[in-house]
Amino acid sequence: MEKSSKIYVAGHNGLVGSAIWNNLLAKGYTNLVGKTSSELDLRDAAAVDKFFAEEKPEYVILAAAHVGGIVANLVYRADFIYNNLAIQNNVIGASYRNNVKKLLFLGSTCIYPRDAEQPMKEDVLLTGVLEYTNEPYAIAKIAGLKMCESFNIQYGTNYIAVMPTNLYGPNDNFDLERSHVLPALIRKIVIGQALETGNWDMIRADFNKRPVEGVNGSASEEEIIAILNKYGVRKDADGKWEVEIWGSGKPLREFLWSEEMADACIYIMERVDFKDTYSAVAGKEQGVPNEIRNCHINVGTGKEISIAGVAGLIKETSGFKGNLYFNAEKPDGTMRKLTDVTKLHNLGWHHKIDIAEGVERMIDWYKSSL
Repeated sequence: MEKSSKIYVAGHNGLVGSAIWNNLLAKGYTNLVGKTSSELDLRDAAAVDKFFAEEKPEYVILAAAHVGGIVANLVYRADFIYNNLAIQNNVIGASYRNNVKKLLFLGSTCIYPRDAEQPMKEDVLLTGVLEYTNEPYAIAKIAGLKMCESFNIQYGTNYIAVMPTNLYGPNDNFDLERSHVLPALIRKIVIGQALETGNWDMIRADFNKRPVEGVNGSASEEEIIAILNKYGVRKDADGKWEVEIWGSGKPLREFLWSEEMADACIYIMERVDFKDTYSAVAGKEQGVPNEIRNCHINVGTGKEISIAGVAGLIKETSGFKGNLYFNAEKPDGTMRKLTDVTKLHNLGWHHKIDIAEGVERMIDWYKSSL
């Protein structure tokens, strides 16, 4: 990519998209295009076609998606598969019709089978049953990476799919119903610590910034405490504040700082092409073309920590003195989901920020955002 190349970042205000946008600016790219969802609904094929025809981006980074945590994935299953398929189909199709030079598609490691051998290599894709709680989202992301792969094989395009592990960082989603596990834990535990110390100014600022079911910072203390109780921030039998966490706390998760994910994405856009992402397997019969598959790239740290471990880390870093209550009656999700990042390392990129440093950065960012 040239520094003056027109680059469209779909989802540029989101967790990863905003980090990618800032990374591009920091590297000297000057011709960036971004549209909010109110300006351009990526589910609207006609609107997407019009945008591409007018803007003619040379490069596309597809970081826009309909995302959420385990609760949202369970409740809004139709939204997750429908919206994500629509976004992907429209953007990738328009990119092809408008001769985009290179596209990067962001998926998720939930594409891999629930019981996949750990750590998960790219070639375990489609070898087993998916985790039920996020099956619709996973199927959409599998379709997206296969679309990139198929366009490349049939039309000679240069579309690359990356599968990030669990991401966290600035501009994360802290909605208590829809957020992923780490931002949800940070918000609840930080609020728990504020309740312990009677810091109602901070709690009201939190609710003004991110109301919960219509309850904002102008509500009474009783109203705020009642809605927090619904989401697992409450007093225990001894009168101490506690934070409820879904599941046993035993599942292991890998976490990657979003700004490092952005750095990996730009590294791949600058230095990696489709031909670098696979080794063709010879056809099983004479005259059958070589099989090209599993061209996507895992992006992660290759390190894992239990949910209980990361919750304890947040508790220690935030100064929360109360209890962490693990509700084993709630679903755990996949017990282990560790990526094999050998392909990424062989391509030349490695992470630098481990989870302890990331949690400290995340808590500092969250408090400063209020």
